[in-house]
Amino acid sequence: MNVDPASTAVVVVDMQNGFCHPDGSLYAPGSEAAIDPVSALVDRARDASVQVIYTRDVHPPEQFEDAHYYDEFDRWGEHVLEGSWEAEIVDELDVREDDHVVEKHTYDAFQQTEFDGWLSARKITDLVICGTLANVCVLHTAASAGLRDHRPVIVEDAVGYIEEDDRAYALDHADFLFGEVVTSEEIEFEG
Repeated sequence: MNVDPASTAVVVVDMQNGFCHPDGSLYAPGSEAAIDPVSALVDRARDASVQVIYTRDVHPPEQFEDAHYYDEFDRWGEHVLEGSWEAEIVDELDVREDDHVVEKHTYDAFQQTEFDGWLSARKITDLVICGTLANVCVLHTAASAGLRDHRPVIVEDAVGYIEEDDRAYALDHADFLFGEVVTSEEIEFEG
């Protein structure tokens, strides 16, 4: 699969200490295992002058105090609190000055963020998506991208998960409904 570096970004979803580090409150071994493949994909993207975007799931401690229905703390417990070590991107990933970081407060990186406008202003249409969790933030961000007429391409060997069945479901669902699923080896960053 060829993607044009000029209109493509690699989106690294939520590769944060809270999810990927053994001391994180929502640590999953499958998320930690995604660090090396994500890092290799980011390196290839940078070599081809492809824009790299990181998302960070960040929650103010009071975010869900007045929630009517949507309450992630109720489901997952408090996690990746604003200003915490858990909310930081893992040390193994080298976030650089020219990378873009989207701070989000839900599973979907487009929900109440500047992400869509930022992409549109730069004429970025294709999103190569990796990160964690496959069936939560990766899936919801990719679906939202497709609904906004971006081309979501999920890199199956560079996504984290809690259960392998959850990962398989998310990838099958994305491939069937709104995106494409490929391996790292299948991606060529060429104009």
